[in-house]
Amino acid sequence: MARPASWAASWASSAFSRTPPVASSMPMRRTLVRPRRTGPRRFRPALATPLRCSTVAPAPGCPPPRHRGARLAAQVRTLGVEEEFLLFRDGSARLAPVGEAVAHEATRRGTGQFEHEFKQPQAELATAPSVDLTEVADQLRDRRAELAAAARARDARLVAVGTSPVQDDAATTPHSRYRRMDELFGPVAVLNLTCGMHVHVGLDSDEERVGAVDRMQPWLPALTALSANSPFWGGDDTTYDSYRSIVWRQWPTAGGTQPFGSPAAYREAQQQLIRSGAALDEGMVYYSARLAERYPTVEVRVSDVCARSADAATIAGLTRALVSTAAEQWAEGRPAPRFRHELLRAAYWRAARFGVRERLVDPVDGSTVSAWDHIETLLEMVRPALDAAGDTQRVTEGLERIRSRGTGAALQRATRSAGSLSDVVDALAEATTEASTNAARSA
Repeated sequence: MARPASWAASWASSAFSRTPPVASSMPMRRTLVRPRRTGPRRFRPALATPLRCSTVAPAPGCPPPRHRGARLAAQVRTLGVEEEFLLFRDGSARLAPVGEAVAHEATRRGTGQFEHEFKQPQAELATAPSVDLTEVADQLRDRRAELAAAARARDARLVAVGTSPVQDDAATTPHSRYRRMDELFGPVAVLNLTCGMHVHVGLDSDEERVGAVDRMQPWLPALTALSANSPFWGGDDTTYDSYRSIVWRQWPTAGGTQPFGSPAAYREAQQQLIRSGAALDEGMVYYSARLAERYPTVEVRVSDVCARSADAATIAGLTRALVSTAAEQWAEGRPAPRFRHELLRAAYWRAARFGVRERLVDPVDGSTVSAWDHIETLLEMVRPALDAAGDTQRVTEGLERIRSRGTGAALQRATRSAGSLSDVVDALAEATTEASTNAARSA
């Protein structure tokens, strides 16, 4: 969905690399390269046992660690988040086809950016770009509350879920572009009722953006696993934690990509897909990570919408750190990782199937590793970027909360085991605005 002009203007007026709002008190890690695992490792919350500095030496020819950290500290990247939601009739588990009206009402009553979506029972919010993760988290909480209030005004409920837990029809929003998508792609479009979270990270040039996209690919499935919030489809438990990502990859342009190497190669591949008929335009090239068309950002599109806004903020902060780390590796001249595309597909499948409950695939060497060992390795790799932004403690504690209480998929299954699918919708509606409710109670 194209963002309104005001959202584009806010990106245009923001600096994409700014001094962080809060200096980190955590020790700076000494490398951006992935450390070699030597044995099992437990995920450690920041307050209990802080992650230790790595002793892995930087790759030959790389700048000394203090130079790398100084550059990252001076270049905290601008962050913005889009979230898609389903709308259910108030007091029932039936979808409410009021997305356009709810988005219009939220825009009229609130302070955020809101839009309708592809299907009539959907609405979307967008945060304003910021370098401060706490500010983004506050925006997510407040915008959810504003959109939920607009939904209530239309006798509907706002629900953060990747796929509908119940079987119900969802008509396409009546716009010419959407009608063309239905006509060309048939059931892939007609049945594609999914809600994701898209994270935008500001980078300075197309060269830097393509360089970052090329270098972050092996780590993106971990973000799918962490955000998994779509176990049900058509009233049934699919056995997947993120069935949304399975449905989404039916689009012919969706999924991970092999390295492009340059903006020219990226644009040529994009145009080839459009000429083939696999996409109507650049906006329909649904790469897992892509160059946004209207903003100077990398857009990461692999996450389910999270049941809780706090989890969304955690994953957004981790995503920014990954993009920043990949951009830094490009700036240092490090080559993009080599992997087989089949293994990357397998990594996405396993992340969708099991979430963080079992093992994830490392598409570089083909091994499967404990999900939380894999996530901790990712956390260690991006630690300099987290430190530079002052996000280390917040993101680490947020990951520990996800580990201890589970993802949205775990919430849904636990609710279903004790009740009905209607109870699942109720629990999700409560979780969607949980943070704003708690904030109001403590005020």
